[in-house]
Amino acid sequence: MNLILRMRENPWRLMLAVNAAVLTGVFLYKLPREPYVPYIHLLVDYHFGFTKRALIGAVVSLFVEKVPVWLVFALSGAVWLITLALFARLFRRTFGVGDAQMPLFVFMAGSPFFLKNFMHTLGHFDIYGCALAICLLLIPARSIAYVLLAALFSVILILIHHIHLLMYVPTIAAIVVLRYYLVQGVSRQNAGIGIAAMLAVSLLFFVAQFRGSLAVPEAEFVAHLQSRMADPTRTRLLSFSYIWYQPLAQEIRDTWERMPSNLLGVPVFALLIWLHAPLWRYFADLIRALLDQWHRRIVTAAIVAVSLAYLVMFAIVFDYSRWISNWAVCMFLILHAVKTLPASREVPLIPRDDPKTILFGWIVTLIPRVGIVRPF
Repeated sequence: MNLILRMRENPWRLMLAVNAAVLTGVFLYKLPREPYVPYIHLLVDYHFGFTKRALIGAVVSLFVEKVPVWLVFALSGAVWLITLALFARLFRRTFGVGDAQMPLFVFMAGSPFFLKNFMHTLGHFDIYGCALAICLLLIPARSIAYVLLAALFSVILILIHHIHLLMYVPTIAAIVVLRYYLVQGVSRQNAGIGIAAMLAVSLLFFVAQFRGSLAVPEAEFVAHLQSRMADPTRTRLLSFSYIWYQPLAQEIRDTWERMPSNLLGVPVFALLIWLHAPLWRYFADLIRALLDQWHRRIVTAAIVAVSLAYLVMFAIVFDYSRWISNWAVCMFLILHAVKTLPASREVPLIPRDDPKTILFGWIVTLIPRVGIVRPF
């Protein structure tokens, strides 16, 4: 009886428990399904020379000669747990831990955009960008080495998948600007190194995009992939081998052919974003409370730049549910960076006892995921 009373007094703790149960359900749902795209990414390496989307497979090849299917879940599950631990540490450092912070934590960690959707997309490459961006939020930004580390992280992400140039590299750049350049100031030296880093990352993207496709016949490529499979009879898992031969023009054509049906999901995405209204209001208050007007303008420009990168991605690749989810995660991470900037006043946290906020919290908690292409 006392437990029920405590839960009624603080429903946010119960929401965390329900989120844990939902996450377990999503994992059990995902586990028996064949991971077509994630598995083939563990097989592709640099056997035929420089190849796009091959870094993870190349690393796996250093340790495992024959790749079992279960390794997809073992590796991606480990990365998911690391990301959870990193985010928990980041949240604790930025906001602290207590009942007052519970609503904010639920709207972030319990969001269907974030950890629950990463569980649903287990094995895909999105989470690597999130994990490395969180690392940059945790690492001190006191020297130019911070800019170089961010460039290294961006290089790694592009070698994992070149679409990270639009997905997480802009957020990494925003974090560097907010945590390093706005605090340490801009000099000729650090500005030059930053520009050089951006040019190097951009050049790598173009090399991966336009020079990373395979020149060997697809049959030879598939034969190599089969030689790396623990069970080479499961040829259905190689059905996405065409990805390494598909030019950008074809990807854009496929996206626009699916556009009419995919746009039907936009109202659902808008609804999901609206359900996070208490979080967005808090974010807006943080920006308005910044001490320096120039900081407010830079933060606004960073949000616009990251959002424009996702808009470009919408026109190129049709995994809309993933893009919307990762856009929201990028906003969560930028929020953490903004919280570290000097403020003119203390911004109140999301209220714990507002009925509408509690209702939104429960809805966000009970939504298990957003999906990969279409909502849910």
